[in-house]
Amino acid sequence: MAAAAVSYQKIYAVVSRIPRGRVATYGQVARLASLPGQARLVGYALSALEDGSRIPWHRVVNARGAISPRRDESPMATVQRLRLERERVRFDGQGRVRLDTYRWLPRKS
Repeated sequence: MAAAAVSYQKIYAVVSRIPRGRVATYGQVARLASLPGQARLVGYALSALEDGSRIPWHRVVNARGAISPRRDESPMATVQRLRLERERVRFDGQGRVRLDTYRWLPRKS
C-alpha cells in the first residue's frame, strides 16, 4: 500500500472517532494519527473522500475553529456548517466554533 494511502487510513481512523457535537482541528487530527505537522495532509485526505462516505469529515475545522474555505467555490462549507449545527455545535458572529467548548478531547489509551 502506498505511503499516502496508509496516511489517509490513519487520518480516517482518527476522524471516525470524533463524536457527534464535537470538533477537532486539522492539526489535532494529524497529531492523533501520528503525523505531526501534517495538517494540510488531513485536508487532502478529507477532500479525497467519496460522496456518501460515513466518515464525519464535517467535524474537522481549522485552528481558529472556523470552516476552512474551499478552493472550488463548492457548497461544502455550507453543508459542513449545517451538519455541525444539526449536531448542536454553535458558531459565533465570526463563524467560528468555540474550541474550548466543542473540541474533542479523546481519552488517553
